Amino acid sequence: MSKEISYGKQTIDQSDIDAVTKVLKGDWLTQGPAVETFEIDLKKYFGVNHSCAVSNGTAALHLAGLALEWKPGDIVITSPITFLATANSIIYNGATPDFVDIEPKTYTIDSNLLEDKVKQHDRNGKKVKAIIGVDYAGHPCEWDALRSIADKFELQLINDNCHALGASFKNDKHYAGKYADIVTQSYHPVKHLTTGEGGVVMTNNSRLDERVRRLRTHGMTKDLNQLLQNDGPWYYEMHELGFNYRITDFQCALGSSQLNKLDDFIGKRQIIAKRYDECFDNIEHLKIPQCSSHIDHAYHLYPLQIDFDKLKLKKIDFFNKIKKSGINLQVHYVPIHLQPFYKKKYGFSYGNFPESENFYNNEISLPIFPDLSEDDVSLVIDSITKIINK
Repeated sequence: MSKEISYGKQTIDQSDIDAVTKVLKGDWLTQGPAVETFEIDLKKYFGVNHSCAVSNGTAALHLAGLALEWKPGDIVITSPITFLATANSIIYNGATPDFVDIEPKTYTIDSNLLEDKVKQHDRNGKKVKAIIGVDYAGHPCEWDALRSIADKFELQLINDNCHALGASFKNDKHYAGKYADIVTQSYHPVKHLTTGEGGVVMTNNSRLDERVRRLRTHGMTKDLNQLLQNDGPWYYEMHELGFNYRITDFQCALGSSQLNKLDDFIGKRQIIAKRYDECFDNIEHLKIPQCSSHIDHAYHLYPLQIDFDKLKLKKIDFFNKIKKSGINLQVHYVPIHLQPFYKKKYGFSYGNFPESENFYNNEISLPIFPDLSEDDVSLVIDSITKIINK
């Protein structure tokens, strides 16, 4: 079969190509004016005071932990249902990861279980430092509850917002920066907008932004007073170890162009999701993703749950059958606590987080991206329905 449908794909048009070409024909390729323009555009769209564009979403998470000064002995809690980078960034900073199970309706971290986990660590004489809430699939966490818990126990709060660009919480697209101390995003090609590879650290705290910016570029600082005292404009100092997490000008030109179309991209995703909802909602052994009344879902993913046990069908067999129609599904994600590294190093095991494990066993991610045609959506629906009803 010549054509194959992936679960996600970038949408690039002539305006994006023109924006990149303009930079390539100019004087700047790396840290130039397009980077600053993209950062300003992000600040305006997401309603934050500070925005620092970086090389990718993992770098953004790493820098967030560095800016918040995580260290050995600190415990940082997140969800098991997220990409590895969310938890890995905790370890990069020397802290210890722990998890709280997901809420079965929204697939985001369960705030009721979260407070219990914080209290449990406190009773054991251990200090939880921070919470990373993951807006899984594009559905925002219960940020009121997370902020309340963070304030109650004096915890830092981070929003891993990579799935929810353009989502709303209580009719507010600016929710992420209002609730979290730091917000991170990724602009990988399957996300809502892309810079190829790229990411951002956003915050309303000027001190955190200054630290992120310094650590983005090897920890270098150029203070005007020091320049005047130490010969000339070439002078710089490094007071702490930083990284090369910079992003290029042509990537940021693409990012600004893509950001102009984000609302349109979200609208197209929502139309596809609605069609899936209508077709799969009343089919036995299928569970469509739920949407809380106070949120506007961004649908980075469309996680459909299938009760494979009741259908007496193996997940791998389902994947293989649907692949014959040219459809490449995906699963998001293998729960992090079941990864060999985390089991060996931290003692996690199967049964620790049953909602996440059950979700993983049943979940498949359907194709959803702006350029997915109506015919392709119909093919996905017909192919799934045929296998389920066989």
